[in-house]
Amino acid sequence: MHNTEAYSVCVLSPDNLPAMATIENQAHSHPWTEAGLADCFGPLYRTIGVMQHGELLGFAIVQQIIDEATLLDICVVPAYQGQGLGLLLMRHILSEAKQAQAVVMMLEVRESNTSAKGLYEKVGFSESGRRKNYYQTNNGNEDAILMDKPF
Repeated sequence: MHNTEAYSVCVLSPDNLPAMATIENQAHSHPWTEAGLADCFGPLYRTIGVMQHGELLGFAIVQQIIDEATLLDICVVPAYQGQGLGLLLMRHILSEAKQAQAVVMMLEVRESNTSAKGLYEKVGFSESGRRKNYYQTNNGNEDAILMDKPF
């Protein structure tokens, strides 16, 4: 893991959408559209990014309704994955959700996404359920694993 002190975490705005969409397309097999990402700016959402020298290297989108927070998306530029940026983002969004009186953070992850599952388990998430055949793959479907972390 590299020194994450060289990175800054900041709140993103719609001005960041082109960079977010680029990262989304590089990092996910079935990426969100730029329009889908654009829908995640507003009073129910926290959209944060990790930057280095003014360049967006990753982002996370959380929706919070009353006391339930949901991680909708987390994404890091592939060349920077495995360097602690996902962990930096996770710790930041968990801290923010707790400060905003959330009692739980929830998420869902592709069954095949072992690196993401490992990250989520590292920060205290555990499996709470499954959605059978929820995600499309290139050759069929795979389960969504539901995970949560109570505060």
